Amino acid sequence: MGLRELSLKEEYRSDRDDIISEFFIPCLSNCIEYDRCIKYVSVESFSTLTLGFENFVKNQAKMRVITGHRFRASDLNVLTRMMPNHKSEFRFNLSFFGSDKNKLLKDMITNHKLEVKIAIPNSEEIVGSFDEKIGIFLDENDDVVAFAGTSSETFSTQNRNFESVDIFTSWNDKSRVETKIKDFEELWENKTKYVEVYDFDYAEKNNLLKYTSPWALEFT
Repeated sequence: MGLRELSLKEEYRSDRDDIISEFFIPCLSNCIEYDRCIKYVSVESFSTLTLGFENFVKNQAKMRVITGHRFRASDLNVLTRMMPNHKSEFRFNLSFFGSDKNKLLKDMITNHKLEVKIAIPNSEEIVGSFDEKIGIFLDENDDVVAFAGTSSETFSTQNRNFESVDIFTSWNDKSRVETKIKDFEELWENKTKYVEVYDFDYAEKNNLLKYTSPWALEFT
């Protein structure tokens, strides 16, 4: 099944929809590429996404993520060790990362199926942190579903926010989808005003990544 065959709404809202089961999981299960901009990421969120991505399990899909530069200490330590260019005597073992889904995450990173870049505001015009919330699904038929307006990724029923998500499709909202794709690609290529975007390895080696207190993270 492709994205076009899904019964998608123009908007999903927490008071009347189950955003995870009605939107995220169907789109993840039927795409081959997923691009995401989000304020925070965690090992849990990445690992859960890989399981929701049926084509990831088959090694047929890839994901690109642009995120802010603040992480929980435990997440940053694990993600740093997972990156393919990390140089140390550390040797990956399943017990360290805790589960089969984390092993799948490690394999995806090693095989360049998951790429992560870090966005940091670089202008006095922007006094906060990177906080764009957009996502783009692409299927094998080149159909696209884009969305804006959510920070949720772990699919945890205990940590869901009250939120709404606006949906755009390439067959009904071509111009909006093209705008979202352009915005993401310009970020990925570091061509966006007021923000610098770095490869994860560069940001880590140059001490651009910061720890944040768990209570400050709203990404769950």
